[in-house]
Amino acid sequence: MTSVPINVPGGAERCLVMGVVNVTPDSFSDGGLWFDEAAAISHGLELVGEGADIVDVGGESTRPGAARVSLEEELARVVPVISALAAEGVTVSVDTMRAEVARAAVEAGARLVNDVSGGLADPEMPRVVAATGVPYVVMHWRGHSHDMETRAVYTDVVTEVREELSKRVNLVLAEGVAEEQIVLDPGLGFAKTAEHNWALLAAIPQLAELGYPLLIGASRKRFLGRLLAAPDGTPRPFSRSDDATLAVTALAAHAGAWCVRVHEVGPNADAVRVAAAWKRAGAGT
Repeated sequence: MTSVPINVPGGAERCLVMGVVNVTPDSFSDGGLWFDEAAAISHGLELVGEGADIVDVGGESTRPGAARVSLEEELARVVPVISALAAEGVTVSVDTMRAEVARAAVEAGARLVNDVSGGLADPEMPRVVAATGVPYVVMHWRGHSHDMETRAVYTDVVTEVREELSKRVNLVLAEGVAEEQIVLDPGLGFAKTAEHNWALLAAIPQLAELGYPLLIGASRKRFLGRLLAAPDGTPRPFSRSDDATLAVTALAAHAGAWCVRVHEVGPNADAVRVAAAWKRAGAGT
């Protein structure tokens, strides 16, 4: 497996934890809570204090049905927050599908680009990332939020996601991105049903066979709320699925995930350490 140039204390021994800062009014689980610049910066610092290795700053909601924001609005939302957090020594990633936002974010201090479209939304993205040299998360993606649910059609979701991710990797490599920059994300919830998500989580070892670190983003997603539905079928609210997220984090870390992207950092930071201790004991170390 290739290595990613993100160095954090203990990172070689365990799965990393990426904390989420949504600088948006409409994200699915915490939209509006950190929309104010000062609140977003404060929250990012709190996440680091709770154990986040990376803080992922995004200015555009990618929940199902979400409308896109303008380039200018996205830049105004994320760049000041990234600049302030980076100035405090925080390892920051930018969650964006736009090459111009990625470029500005790296100039402001971001050390990773997390692109949920894997370069499909903006064909300039791979070239921009290649020029920056920072790690690049290539997620499995089939289309924008407004219609992605119609694209959740697979004969064999694990095989097809592997093949489509492999194709994306080959294309971004052809644009100049180095192998050691690439991180893969199976895109849980993006053009995936609950059954697809569970199949992909169970297949983390097979996905890792592609040879790249894996980022897993299951936190507070709808499939967890549906699993934990009330007897009348009412899904569990997003904010009350954090315990289920913890279970996924521990299992994903034990299965070989490089990093988990989560909203509630403290308990998940504990979970990855438990998983690391379990793996060490199993290896006889």
